[in-house]
Amino acid sequence: AVLSKTLAYAASLIPEIAEDIVSVDEAMRTGYSWQSGPFELNDAMGVDYFAARLEKEGMQVPLLITAAKGKSRVSDHIGSSTYVERGWSAIASGDPKRAVKELERALELAPDDAQAETLMGWAQMLRGQYDDALFTYYKVLAKTPDNPLARVNLGYICLKKGIFGEAIEHLSRAIRQEQDRKASLYAHFYMGLVYLEREMYDDARAFFRKTLELGPNMLEAWYEMGRAFYLEGNHRPAAEAWRHGVEANRFSVWGERCGKALEQADAGA
Repeated sequence: AVLSKTLAYAASLIPEIAEDIVSVDEAMRTGYSWQSGPFELNDAMGVDYFAARLEKEGMQVPLLITAAKGKSRVSDHIGSSTYVERGWSAIASGDPKRAVKELERALELAPDDAQAETLMGWAQMLRGQYDDALFTYYKVLAKTPDNPLARVNLGYICLKKGIFGEAIEHLSRAIRQEQDRKASLYAHFYMGLVYLEREMYDDARAFFRKTLELGPNMLEAWYEMGRAFYLEGNHRPAAEAWRHGVEANRFSVWGERCGKALEQADAGA
């Protein structure tokens, strides 16, 4: 009964406190450390089952749930864009496995969605599935040759394969376009990683600083900034960078990594 009341209450607040269910799910995961948000739980349970359960328990069925009856998930009522947003949210929170799952659902509902395909390639890349990601991006670039996010992630794949010159070429091209803020953010971040790999620490930190100007909540930039100091032997500024990451959000994946790095630095490791 407690779970039913909680999920029903969340559904009743759309669109009063948020215009989309992704925002609510993300808030509950990051703010309250839930493993899944209320609408993700609802999707797992099934719309019709949940509606029947509410009726059996004598509770009012929210309008959102009523409108979604007959569909397997609440999100199906809203469309593929919800799964695209969930996929992006999962990527941003450091959970590419969940991102792949959400984006697969988005592409089931909209097979030709270029944004979903682009994010799918990104999630595959973050899972280390570089060949799958390359195949996905070849399809994306066949449709949109100047897709900046695809260029950014091709740059990252080249970085992981040690092809630094080609990585810089793809990332520089994405930075020059300045059409997509998200692509620009990650182009700067990945460029920082390229210079970090090449042990050009000043250049790496410059790109990480620009990354944080574009996206102050991108905690992986704080983590890598710390590494750029630490690997150069500057342990105090490294610890300060990691402390910023922890203070920004200690419960996120990257906040936790910053915390562990900070503990090791304080222990003299």
